[in-house]
Amino acid sequence: MEKEYLLKKWLNGTLSEEETTAFQELDDYTLFKTIVEDAAHFKASAFSSAAEYELLQQKLSKKKTNRSIVRHIPWYAKIASVLVIGISVYLMFFLNATTTIETTVGEKITIVLPDASTVNLNAASELSYVKKEWDKNRQIKLHGEAFFDVARGSAFKVLTSEGTITVLGTEFNVKQRETTLEVVCYEGKVKVAVGEVSKILEVGDQLFLREGNIRLLRTQEVLPSWTRNVSSFERAPFEEVLNELERQYKIQVNYEGKRQEEVLFTGGFEHNNLENAIRSITEPMDLSFTIDNNTVTLSHREK
Repeated sequence: MEKEYLLKKWLNGTLSEEETTAFQELDDYTLFKTIVEDAAHFKASAFSSAAEYELLQQKLSKKKTNRSIVRHIPWYAKIASVLVIGISVYLMFFLNATTTIETTVGEKITIVLPDASTVNLNAASELSYVKKEWDKNRQIKLHGEAFFDVARGSAFKVLTSEGTITVLGTEFNVKQRETTLEVVCYEGKVKVAVGEVSKILEVGDQLFLREGNIRLLRTQEVLPSWTRNVSSFERAPFEEVLNELERQYKIQVNYEGKRQEEVLFTGGFEHNNLENAIRSITEPMDLSFTIDNNTVTLSHREK
């Protein structure tokens, strides 16, 4: 039987018993089998049908390069070269793929990075990094809030839409929501770059960026409050407080009062009891509230 005919049927899985015996007696049978097994090991698609084989033949026939050379290359070598290309593409795109981890509303998780650094990711947040390049480039993109405990080593960078945080090995918290950035250093030193402005934070230092304005404060806390299931705020726009309440409790908040950005709030709320959390933010603001399924409505108390 013709070698090419048998190969097509073998790739398509349609060999009869007689044809299978004839195919296995071919001198090149071991080569064919090795090529396909190696390709499967790398998850390359290889040739799974005769139609794909014909497509390859059509593409090869259209080449305008030295045809005499092409004709002298064994046809099975052409298949092997295509498999090598497929494997290379797989290695390039999949092994260099970005690892992305995100939390939903009300969810918090702990992530262990390739160097044993840990990240606690707050609710409704997302981070991404390239695992294969981690040894040379410890860099994370963050949208949301996370607490980092970084193993010592090369520079460790956290990229946000509002600025870049660089450390060598330390504990720090980064919160980036909309156009707001908050960075707190709990151990070591942290460098924060916002545009052309660069600040070095030491233990207890806090940097707040809101609407392009930077404030530096101090804290006595040894860990961010949200890791203890409490959200805390220091002269934060009330809108930010309500947004965080929605993230932690999977609710919708309707506020019937002054413009939220004009109201500043200092205080906090816990993450394990919705009614207590609402009371914690409404009583200081002299607000009343109603809860209807997953909707909370806040309004000013009638005098």
